Amino acid sequence: MSKRKTTKRESTKKVKTAKGRKSSSTRWLQRQLNDQYVHEAQRLGYRSRAAFKLLEMDEKLNLLGPGQVVVDLGAAPGGWCQVAVEKGAGKVIGLDLLEMEPVPGVTFLQMDFMNDDAPEALIAAIGEGVDLVLSDMAANTTGHKQTDHLRIMALVETAYDFARQVLKPGGAFVAKVFQGGAQHELLALVKKDFETVKHIKPPASRQESAEQYMVATGFRGVSADPEDRVEDHC
Repeated sequence: MSKRKTTKRESTKKVKTAKGRKSSSTRWLQRQLNDQYVHEAQRLGYRSRAAFKLLEMDEKLNLLGPGQVVVDLGAAPGGWCQVAVEKGAGKVIGLDLLEMEPVPGVTFLQMDFMNDDAPEALIAAIGEGVDLVLSDMAANTTGHKQTDHLRIMALVETAYDFARQVLKPGGAFVAKVFQGGAQHELLALVKKDFETVKHIKPPASRQESAEQYMVATGFRGVSADPEDRVEDHC
């Protein structure tokens, strides 16, 4: 998204702290009012500013293409699904614990990905190999740094296990990670299965956020030789 200077009319908007409103809520409202990505998402009809994160990663790495089969884990409210459809994906399957308003061209499953039956339901909906697995899932935080990190990594590891089951050779996997990226153990596994692994923080990710994305491309297939050498760009 192109940057432009702020005019007087677009000067920073202040939000008064209403009676009974938490200061954190006031800060969130003020941030939303002054976020150009939020404004641009509204102008273009995207359901969230997160759509620009996928657009920016795709611009850099060419992840999306016509006719692809794409699975979006943690899909609600649907911004990434919208982008996949917009880029010409042939089939898009979204899953989220939360409800999501229908997106034309998207099959949506409302269920908890961590439930044992979720992968089977997704595989039934896919019906064929997948070109791209996206995971923007994030666990509810407790405020305890170590616990939160473990919860997040559990989601990433489960998403990765699913991706290995469904990806076509040459496919790609994108997952939200925090605190310096994927754990060393998981990263070592991903390197064995993909030709290239990168950690990216898209410009649309808030500067103060610890989030970044692990992007693995060139899936070697489940029979890949674990001794194959790969390249890691951080």
